[in-house]
Amino acid sequence: MASSTLLAILKLLMILICAGWVALWILKPTQIWTRKWKVAEESANNTIFGYYGLNFAVYTFPIIAVCIIGLLFLDLKAANQRSRSSRTSSIISSSPLVVNSFLGILSSIEILVILLFILFLAWTYYARISNDFKKLLPDKSLKLNLWQLKYLRIATRFGLLAEACLALLLLPILRGLALFRILGIQFEASVRYHTWLGTAMIFFAAIHGASTCFVWGVSHHIQKEIWKWQSTGRIYLAGAITLVTGLVIYVTSLPQIRRMKFEIFYYTHHLYTIFLVFFLFHGGDRHFYTVFGGLFLFSLDKLLRIIQSSPRTCMISARTFPSKAVEIVLPKDPWLKYMATSVIFMKIPAISHLQWHSFSIISSSRAENQTMSVIIKSEGWWTNSLYDLIQAEIEKGADKRKGIPVAIEGPYGPASLDFLKYDSLLLVAGGSGITPFLSILEELNSSSSKSRYPSRIHLVYVIKKAQDFCLLHPISHLLVNHSTENCHLNLKLFVTQETQAGVGIKELLNEFSKVRTLELDTVCANYAVHGPESPCCLAAIVGMSSIIFLFFLICFNHVIIPSGKHSNSSKQKTPSWMVDLLLIAAFVLALACNGLVAVLLRWRRLKKGIQPISEKDMKPLDLSSAEIRNALEEHEVHFGGRPNFEDIFGMFQEETCGSNIGVLVCGPETLKESVAAACRKQSNCFKFGGGKRTEPCFTFHSLNFTL
Repeated sequence: MASSTLLAILKLLMILICAGWVALWILKPTQIWTRKWKVAEESANNTIFGYYGLNFAVYTFPIIAVCIIGLLFLDLKAANQRSRSSRTSSIISSSPLVVNSFLGILSSIEILVILLFILFLAWTYYARISNDFKKLLPDKSLKLNLWQLKYLRIATRFGLLAEACLALLLLPILRGLALFRILGIQFEASVRYHTWLGTAMIFFAAIHGASTCFVWGVSHHIQKEIWKWQSTGRIYLAGAITLVTGLVIYVTSLPQIRRMKFEIFYYTHHLYTIFLVFFLFHGGDRHFYTVFGGLFLFSLDKLLRIIQSSPRTCMISARTFPSKAVEIVLPKDPWLKYMATSVIFMKIPAISHLQWHSFSIISSSRAENQTMSVIIKSEGWWTNSLYDLIQAEIEKGADKRKGIPVAIEGPYGPASLDFLKYDSLLLVAGGSGITPFLSILEELNSSSSKSRYPSRIHLVYVIKKAQDFCLLHPISHLLVNHSTENCHLNLKLFVTQETQAGVGIKELLNEFSKVRTLELDTVCANYAVHGPESPCCLAAIVGMSSIIFLFFLICFNHVIIPSGKHSNSSKQKTPSWMVDLLLIAAFVLALACNGLVAVLLRWRRLKKGIQPISEKDMKPLDLSSAEIRNALEEHEVHFGGRPNFEDIFGMFQEETCGSNIGVLVCGPETLKESVAAACRKQSNCFKFGGGKRTEPCFTFHSLNFTL
């Protein structure tokens, strides 16, 4: 009872802080806010905090405060849910409302938030432009006539729209400090919000930059203004560098380049440092504080991830499959627990010292106490290099094999498994999209609570070739014993690009004999994978970081610019880039101090090293008994065609009448769209009325196995 009350209080605090922060952004374009804010800054300049402390507290700290409270909320929620066993009702907000090849799959909540954000941008632009045009006069110093000055103000206000997008841009890609986990949205799913915000930001910034250059061009001031690095006011050269850098990042992140040339996308994305630094020089510190919350959390999150991954581990073993896929087994600290569908980020120095790639964990921490596993299919340069590396080690003699060092970030996963608490589950996977479902099936099979999770599961697996069936190797024991104590599993396999007569699950299971296993030397594995710090520890680090930053910022501004405490004229005489550098210096020192604390905490956890690991034996399947043959006959294999999801949903309705059904899909976007359309058509969740529902309610969830 006490924990539930505390959870409600923390949730209320987050709602109030977010509401206040949103209200601030809505009021910011108004004249009332402008007048009040000037008075507040003048009053703050007479205190030890100065205008910079006020800007940090009002614009930046609310996001940091939500992160701190959210981490405490997630930690308490995880402890509270261990004692819960009830199932959740269907979640209306997760059901697909729009299914479109261009827009993707959108829920009602997502559409509402998008519309509200567009309305906010329209309000901000209208309020700014209307106020500008009321007091607009020709500028004789710049020799701009009225229409040129109007166009310049229009261009400037587009820059403020880009600033609003930038304020939210980095929040969806936080991992350890992920705010979206509070809403039940995993990191892989929230990345698309980062993509949307980045596209909008570049669009507004391009209009802002191009229109400004146009005005300077027609007034013959472009060479004078664009190359000038003045002491005060807008530095247009810094803005030009910011825009060019942003365009490079955006163009190289387009799907056509990201999928074909991932390395170009990966390396150019690290230009964000140049982008943000020159944005600070261009906009000044007052504008920078409005976007600083996301940057503050992102930088701290990045630092903590670097510290977490710096003690490398080693592969324990690996398996290669006929479909050019690799299963990698890693040592795990016994105390490390993670949820099903969690992902890790992996770097293998033998392939690349810089590239990190995300993969779904296929094992369950409930079933595997000392190891974790991932399956990686060869689909690009990095994954092909990994497959070749493992094959080369297999070809060597056992005495010549060496350990393969691996750096790991994560695991990162959902805060709870509420999305699995249905009467029945329909899992739809395409190709490598099976990997999150492997961990779900292992989790459900090893669960000690029979009433907490679904007892009936249908798995629809769509593959191109029959050899891809080997990806089900980790759950072969569930296919053979499809009806276990905890769940009943039924498989429908669709092989789309091959036609074979008389081939069933039994014949496909015989292909598992082609799987090759590699046992590796673990001498290099001084440390197991320990995972991120606890949410409470992360909350303390975030809070301490903000305090240290503010302390250094106040010290620098009072020591290096001492007279600024007493008058505004000295501030005006101080170059704006000097004030910006003081902000950067305070931020870097705050990160360094907290990095030292994080390192000490990390090494304190790692001092025990790695414990001896007992590798479980994968016994060959015995398919000769009549009981197993009867069990395998319940699974279906279809060659040469794609699944008809409307028929599958209809059959599931007949088998699970009147129950809540969770529909989880992972795979190509076309597969997700097909399932979402069928789910929207068949589901009766939106049909409210009196009486008991007698037809199943399908609730849609989209998962991602990689980025």
